[in-house]
Amino acid sequence: MNEPSPARPEPPMTEQVRRAVLAMPMARTLGLSFEHLAPGEVTLRIPVQDSFCFQPGQLQATAVFAAADFAGVAAAGTLLAPGWVNATVDGTIKLLAPARGSHLLARGRVLQAGPLLSVCAADVYAVEASGHETLCASWIGTARNLQPRKG
Repeated sequence: MNEPSPARPEPPMTEQVRRAVLAMPMARTLGLSFEHLAPGEVTLRIPVQDSFCFQPGQLQATAVFAAADFAGVAAAGTLLAPGWVNATVDGTIKLLAPARGSHLLARGRVLQAGPLLSVCAADVYAVEASGHETLCASWIGTARNLQPRKG
């Protein structure tokens, strides 16, 4: 007996966030990939590329900020209702150590999820080839939550 197949459920917000972030040209340019993605938390990996370094092997602050911003705002996005999106309103970074190594890990988390604005944070670690991690930056920011467009 053939029964109709059930309607395909909406993907979890984590998958919606993964697809949306990886579709962004800047994310692709940075070589960004997800190491961990769960409700309210994200870990992103960005390779240290010579094109983003201000001296050999040391990333310029803009790339570090971008890693943190992507991680924090993506973490906040995982807590939104299906179809909603978010965008950075502001962010502040404190650079703590040189961003040197083989790659960065940016660990984003949500500090407060609200209906209009979400406050998020990220810590960025420079990772050496040996796996040793050095905290190189801390970021805090705000994301605006945007409901789906009608029509």
